[in-house]
Amino acid sequence: MRKLYITAPWALAALAVHNATLGADFNMIEQVADGGGAILLTLGLSILFLAVTIERLVHFRPRHIVPDGLIERVKPLWAAQEFGKLQQLLAEQDSTLARAIAYVVAHRHHGYTVVSSGAGDLASIELRHHQQKAYALAIVATVAPIVGLLGTVVGMIEAFHVIAFSDGMGNPALLAGGISKALINTACGLCVALPALGMHHYLKNRQAFFGLALEKKLSGLINEWFLGQDAPAQYLHMVSHAN
Repeated sequence: MRKLYITAPWALAALAVHNATLGADFNMIEQVADGGGAILLTLGLSILFLAVTIERLVHFRPRHIVPDGLIERVKPLWAAQEFGKLQQLLAEQDSTLARAIAYVVAHRHHGYTVVSSGAGDLASIELRHHQQKAYALAIVATVAPIVGLLGTVVGMIEAFHVIAFSDGMGNPALLAGGISKALINTACGLCVALPALGMHHYLKNRQAFFGLALEKKLSGLINEWFLGQDAPAQYLHMVSHAN
């Protein structure tokens, strides 16, 4: 009997290690698969997040908004009054800055006020268009945690319903398993919402940066061409009459 008391603690320790090993055998994929219908909706939101993110990272880049070197290429053509070559060069460039400069060249006879206002409006519309394409990220960041919370609430209701109509009140594992499957919905919702929210703010800050760079380059170019000392005499004469 004395030997039994000595070895019993070791047996209990071994049993505890065995139980811990069983508890550590956690399969996230199985938990997600058992999450219910809300998991499918969260999966759809994650696909939308990935699609919008990839599309924005590919198309919302500096070379599509304010490409380097374009200003240096158009200045000599404007100074030489080779407007045909200048328009051809701008037509070959797929960027917001190129289209704004093309507007300036096409409406160069209307004066500083009209050109500056029109080019600014064109650039602003294109930037808002880019912002609209990224709006889906804000939707995902808002909806995903709510969907996850809804799935958790539904899962909790189902778990307690099983407990209420079964003989499992003495088995806490039955309730814990149901709660675990319910909470996986919230975890999945947050895993989708957090990167979507981060990417939304990243693109929003990127748009502000591009907007400032575009405004700086475009304003400087228009001021130089229509108000600067290097502007052709006929344009200075035209501006003076317009004012």
